[in-house]
Amino acid sequence: MSKTPAAPASSTDVGEIASALDRVAYLTGRARQHERLMALAGVELDRAAAALLQRIAESEPLRSGELAARMSVEASHITRQVQQMEKAGYVTRVPDPDDRRAQRVRLTAAGQEAVDRIREASRRGMQMALADWTPEELHQLATLFHRMVDDFVARAEEDVALSPRA
Repeated sequence: MSKTPAAPASSTDVGEIASALDRVAYLTGRARQHERLMALAGVELDRAAAALLQRIAESEPLRSGELAARMSVEASHITRQVQQMEKAGYVTRVPDPDDRRAQRVRLTAAGQEAVDRIREASRRGMQMALADWTPEELHQLATLFHRMVDDFVARAEEDVALSPRA
């Protein structure tokens, strides 16, 4: 069942939403913010490694190539990051059950603990930023954010399905 909007989206409102999202992305993507988050979490990872570690935590063990595709980066970047995180004890490689010649990347207990600490530090920061919001406002924001993400995902899947194969 698809939802039909009551009225066309206002280009002004869409522009304001895009601008707000750009500001959020900028603020959360700054090096200083990352360093602060890692310090609060007690984890020493650069931004790329932290993003990869969280992506691994969100899925079943995946091959490096699958991780690279999901993160839209070159496989060589993932390979280097996995090697560093493996040395740090955050991930391990396990045989691929579909192809014993291949390997998948899985979190270790230390990796899961690091992810949990990063998420908790991030959650605490979010709680501080939204401390003056009412429970109703928080619920509405969460609902609308999930809806927006679901719509972005659906649109991306439609775009992939409609794009001509090269």
